[in-house]
Amino acid sequence: MNTIEAEKEYTKGLKALLDGNTPAAMVCFEKAALISPRPVYLSSLGYCIAKERGQVQKGMLLCSEAMESEPGNTVHYLNLGKIYLVAGNRQEAIRIFRNGLGHGPDKEITAQLDAIGTRSSVLFSSLSRSNPLNRYLGLILRKLGIR
Repeated sequence: MNTIEAEKEYTKGLKALLDGNTPAAMVCFEKAALISPRPVYLSSLGYCIAKERGQVQKGMLLCSEAMESEPGNTVHYLNLGKIYLVAGNRQEAIRIFRNGLGHGPDKEITAQLDAIGTRSSVLFSSLSRSNPLNRYLGLILRKLGIR
C-alpha cells in the first residue's frame, strides 16, 4: 500500500515538474522519498533541491547515489545533467546527457541536448576559438549560410 502512495506522489510531482511548478514537485518527491526511498524518487528530488534551494552539491549527491544504484536508468542522467545546467556548467551537463544516451534512447535528454546546441569546430585549429580571425570569419560564413 505504501508503494502505491509513493508512486502517486511521484506521478503528481512529475506532472508539477512538467507544468513548471518545481516547488510543488519538490514537495511531492520529498513525500515519495519518505514513504519509499527509491533511487528515481531521490534523483528527481535532487534536481528540485538544486533548482529551488540552490543546494547543487546535495542534488548532485542524490543523483550520483541513484546512478550507482540504477546505472542503466536514463532519468538519473537527465536529472544530474539538469543540475549541472542549473550550476552553469554546460560542458559537464552535455557529457552527462551523452552518457545517459549511451544507456538507451531518451526523448527528454535529446530535447535538452537540442536546446543547448553544439558549437561548430573552429576554422583554424592552430588558433584559439577567441582569435579574431576564427570569430569574425566564422560569423561571416554563418551569415552567408556557408557554415
